[in-house]
Amino acid sequence: MAASSITISISSSSLFTPTQPKTQCLLKQKHHHQIPASSFMGNTLKISTSSTFPITTTSRRLLSCSASASSSSTLPSALLFDCDGVLVDTEKDGHRISFNQTFQERELGVTWDVDLYGELLKIGGGKERMTAFFNKTGWPENAPTSEQERKEFVASLHKQKTELFMALIEKKLLPLRPGVAKLIDQALAQGVHVAVCSTSNEKAVSAIVSFLLGTERAEKIKIFAGDVVPRKKPDPAIYLLAASTLGVEPSRCVVVEDSAIGLAAAKAAGMKCIITKSGYTADEDFLDADAVFDCIGDPPEERFDLAFCGNLLEKQYVS
Repeated sequence: MAASSITISISSSSLFTPTQPKTQCLLKQKHHHQIPASSFMGNTLKISTSSTFPITTTSRRLLSCSASASSSSTLPSALLFDCDGVLVDTEKDGHRISFNQTFQERELGVTWDVDLYGELLKIGGGKERMTAFFNKTGWPENAPTSEQERKEFVASLHKQKTELFMALIEKKLLPLRPGVAKLIDQALAQGVHVAVCSTSNEKAVSAIVSFLLGTERAEKIKIFAGDVVPRKKPDPAIYLLAASTLGVEPSRCVVVEDSAIGLAAAKAAGMKCIITKSGYTADEDFLDADAVFDCIGDPPEERFDLAFCGNLLEKQYVS
């Protein structure tokens, strides 16, 4: 059955029982009203007549919901993507494996298992991650003792790890997440700036963009990565640098992230932020996100598109 186009008014006394919705999205609006929904198309929020969704609100007041038409929708000035976990789910079977192979080749006697690496991901940046780990658990016997030499030691480990990781990417052993190429193509076709903002090494990020998104797209995508800023996420520096370099207002940018530290960076920069959960971040707190999905998605399992990103900027949800 084709989805019907409706405008809904919701009171806190209303409750609809879910019947296997295809996607889960949490839209957050003023006064912390929360609306699980599918996606925005046309003039209103479209809900399949064969599916209903649970709706909750922390206020007793009515909440009216509508969306501007896609044809006249405001577009973001820039669409900014995190890399690891957003473009590709790289952490568990990409970066972690490359770190462990480096530790083994350098005979450090260190192995990061899945759970430990998940904890270490709370620290932005691979060099910062290794430094924090060694400071806590003790430096390897063959590591230098002075602070400057240890920085150089960690940098050499990270360089070796990056080369191993890039080999995985070049072999295309780690695929793009669903919907990434689609959303980027929509943005580029509409003249929206596209950039990747990551704490990962610039070479690794460039490899992902070039090998998995292709040369034609890569030439149009600006990359901000690694040590391009002195302070990494959750600091907003990388997102503010992207906006400044692209010549756009932070308030006109939409960020796609997968982690709590990335979300904190985007919101501190004054930007809208959509979360697409990844393997390591599914249980993190995304209370401040403007929308939360399991992925971007390709048709017929599409979760959101460029028009949805524009709708977030229009603030069409009012109490």
